[in-house]
Amino acid sequence: MSELHKFIFEGLPVRGMLVRLTDSWREVLQRRAAANDAFPEPVRVLLGEMAAAGALMQSSIKFDGALVLQVYGDGPVKLAVVEVQSDLAFRVTAKVVGNVVPHAQVEAMLNVHGQGRCAITLDPKTKFPGQTPYQGVVSLHGDHREPLQKISEVLEHYMLQSEQLDTCLILAANDETAAGLLIQRVPVEGAANLGRRNEDEIGLNEDYKRLAMLASTLTRDELLTLDADTVLRRLFWEEPLRRFPPQTGEDGPRFACSCSRERVGRMLMGLGRPEVDDIIVEQGRVEIGCDFCGIKYHFDAVDVGELFTPTPQQAPGSTAIN
Repeated sequence: MSELHKFIFEGLPVRGMLVRLTDSWREVLQRRAAANDAFPEPVRVLLGEMAAAGALMQSSIKFDGALVLQVYGDGPVKLAVVEVQSDLAFRVTAKVVGNVVPHAQVEAMLNVHGQGRCAITLDPKTKFPGQTPYQGVVSLHGDHREPLQKISEVLEHYMLQSEQLDTCLILAANDETAAGLLIQRVPVEGAANLGRRNEDEIGLNEDYKRLAMLASTLTRDELLTLDADTVLRRLFWEEPLRRFPPQTGEDGPRFACSCSRERVGRMLMGLGRPEVDDIIVEQGRVEIGCDFCGIKYHFDAVDVGELFTPTPQQAPGSTAIN
């Protein structure tokens, strides 16, 4: 079962999290395969690593709304998106417009001509009048304009540039598991420093540097195959580690898609009757597929007639989409 583990290092300004997406990640890939719309292997790896990273980031900020992690650019992968809700329900998708070579990394997929970007959006569940989602954007390059090859490097750079937080992120994914380990320096706040983050600690805190170095010894195979207890014991057996109860099941990371026939119906109504009727004449029915879960919704001429007929005027037994 998919799970998320939180932990801190007693007496040190460092926290950590470990996530393993197993059944939930396999469900994502199985749905795409069933819809005959499977992604190339490098894209599956990218999306798996992004899903693990999104769960870690959402859990670390405790945000009441959706965290949307996007990478987009000028390569064969136009866009890759992960959306994680505050209850850790997640969904992913990508738009592939060209050939993705085997073992392609971030530059080859999204940043061929240097135009790639990473955006993180925080979309509140409840918005005040005039409130808009917060979004931070960074390029897919490092401090010296070198193209970054891993999504973990992109996100570490984002956290340093946008949040002034030292972050070590280890990510891995295959067709069975998507997993991630996050080690982060906690900003010290309070009366002692007038409530300001200790930005002068960036890159200098020796405790964080030691723990990040230990985390970086974790191999891809270990992250994908070892259970959480084994990983944490192997890395931090000499450290003052304090763990919290793992989050699993309905309290943990899991796949969920918010698409529905009703939402698709409302979208078709927004297109207008003439345009929808033209599709019916040309194709015999309207087919709309969800980019996130692969489900395809079909509307024939009768369904379309019901959509555009006010409920009181529908014949007995008709089903309206409100």
